[in-house]
Amino acid sequence: MAKNKTITVQGLEITILKFENQDYISLTNMLEAKDGDFFISDWLRNRNTVEFLGIWESIYNPNFNYGEFAIIKSQAGLNNYKLSVKEWVAKTNAIGLKATAGRYGGTYAHKDLAFEFGMWISAEFKIYLIKEFQRLKEDENDRLHLTWNLNRTLSKINYRIHTDAIKQTIIPENITKEQAHFIYANEADVLNVALFGKTAKQWRTENPTADGNIRDQATIEQLLVLANIESMNAEFIRLEISQSDRLIKLNQIAINQLQSLTTNPNIQKLK
Repeated sequence: MAKNKTITVQGLEITILKFENQDYISLTNMLEAKDGDFFISDWLRNRNTVEFLGIWESIYNPNFNYGEFAIIKSQAGLNNYKLSVKEWVAKTNAIGLKATAGRYGGTYAHKDLAFEFGMWISAEFKIYLIKEFQRLKEDENDRLHLTWNLNRTLSKINYRIHTDAIKQTIIPENITKEQAHFIYANEADVLNVALFGKTAKQWRTENPTADGNIRDQATIEQLLVLANIESMNAEFIRLEISQSDRLIKLNQIAINQLQSLTTNPNIQKLK
């Protein structure tokens, strides 16, 4: 579970957490905006609510228990019908609602369901909730885009320094382009092993469905260290230090720099 974020909707602070890389919004916080003495279980007992939750789960949850859902649906709306979030999740294997304990404890809903809950509070609240959530995501995207550009630019500059050093020092004359490409790839994996502890091929074998490559999935700290050790490796190559010795040196440098960066408050602000 990632660090929480908050948005303010009509003066009310609402917490947002990440579960399985999806945004979940606090219904507990949102409930404070509803006039009168109401509970989330009051929303759950509504037949329209149950039908909506069931449709959402059927689309996004392959493990949804349709048998239990049918029983719940048949009882929804009856005067004596009551259902808690924990009961809903336990009976149907639902993933759209979460009941959590601890510091950020409470009931959370996937953003799709939270917007529907917002309508139960009021149409006006739902509109402001969606507006503030969209603003948060736009701000996140702007920051991520800036960070991505910064680190990609650094990597491109250092990559040129690195490949020039390989070309001038390691690659002999009159070899084919295919042979040269193999040497470049081999040296790129020296950096991969020093920083990530594995080659690009090993990472791909371990992550067959992931987007991009091992470096596309790197953190900000790892990208900064990569830019540093690329330029260092270029200098080591020019000094004709053996590949095995370079790998040991680069690995130790990567460890030291990552330890330093992960405790640097200025780097943490970029996240």
